[in-house]
Amino acid sequence: MRQIVLDTETTGLEPSQGHRIIEIGCVEVVNRRLTGRHYHQYINPERVVEEGAIEVHGITNEFLADKPVYAQIAQAFFDFVKGAQLVIHNAPFDIGFLNHESKLLGPKGYGDITDHCGVIDTLVMAREKHPGQRNNLDALCKRYAVDNSQRDLHGALLDAEILADVYLLMTGGQTALSLSASQAEDENSSGGVSGIQRLASDRVALPVIAASSEELEAHDHKLAALDKISGGSCIWLKDAVGNTE
Repeated sequence: MRQIVLDTETTGLEPSQGHRIIEIGCVEVVNRRLTGRHYHQYINPERVVEEGAIEVHGITNEFLADKPVYAQIAQAFFDFVKGAQLVIHNAPFDIGFLNHESKLLGPKGYGDITDHCGVIDTLVMAREKHPGQRNNLDALCKRYAVDNSQRDLHGALLDAEILADVYLLMTGGQTALSLSASQAEDENSSGGVSGIQRLASDRVALPVIAASSEELEAHDHKLAALDKISGGSCIWLKDAVGNTE
């Protein structure tokens, strides 16, 4: 399964008010493994970035002045994400902006991006797993021990990379040691890993080392102390009595 973890930065909050995308960051995950492939692009929005937005992401109008407009990067972006499952934190925000940009392209647009990609909203997922708690990206990084120390300002590519780590941990943790069904079948058929591991009949017998009298006495003293503390409810002593009857 191919997934694209995606984030955008914008000139403001509402595409209905004419706000535009200024940065897209994507990282590729295939079969729950980061591949190292990514897509990253700054975009000239052909309008002014709001001061409040600059305070969030730090991307200025001067920086964007010589960057390509969306129409110039749309094909490369679409080719990268087409057919994948998009993983986005607060997906309606980013999907809304991507669809707005597509509409502005007119006949050259690609329509609704959900016609070409599936979407997983990690914010919805986090709220289901952690109801009543803060579930923004910083809170999830703390909860899942993901390093976000470089995240002084929002940035699309950095946030996508961080979200990829959070998503993989939130949906199952480490996967490097697991086998897919096809791998397991291959190894079973070739005499490799199987469901039952049997010991060799000619294996070397392991020595049985009995406790010394001093160790047994110390053990009895420990159980007696536990029995006293628990008011005569030490279950190990009860088991010992039951075994002697």
